[in-house]
Amino acid sequence: MTTLVVVLHFIAALVIIGLVLIQQGKGAAMGASFGSGASSTVFGSEGSGNFFTKSTWTIATLFFCTSLGLAVIAKHDAKISVEGPAVEQTVPVSPSVEVPVGSNAVPATETEAPAAPVSASDVPVSAPAETK
Repeated sequence: MTTLVVVLHFIAALVIIGLVLIQQGKGAAMGASFGSGASSTVFGSEGSGNFFTKSTWTIATLFFCTSLGLAVIAKHDAKISVEGPAVEQTVPVSPSVEVPVGSNAVPATETEAPAAPVSASDVPVSAPAETK
């Protein structure tokens, strides 16, 4: 579905570019009044305003509709990816290793090293700094 809308959007953009480049500007009729004859081309003395103007409006409407459609599709896809199924993750707990504080035993690996027990007497207490 998204691919179809993108292809239509791209084709509409190219057609709009082509139609705008083919159309004559509003000042082209001004040259005809002074004998230039610029507006008396294949499309007659009235120029190409009627057919190309309607075609441009039609393709521009298609372009805006595909733009809106792409925005809706992008919002829908973003909502689905954010609200995806909840995945519960668990972290495996490694078994703790009891090592006596005064012993020279070293655990075999780093992952088995226990946290050193801290008592209240081991924590240094400092006086609050004086403010001036």
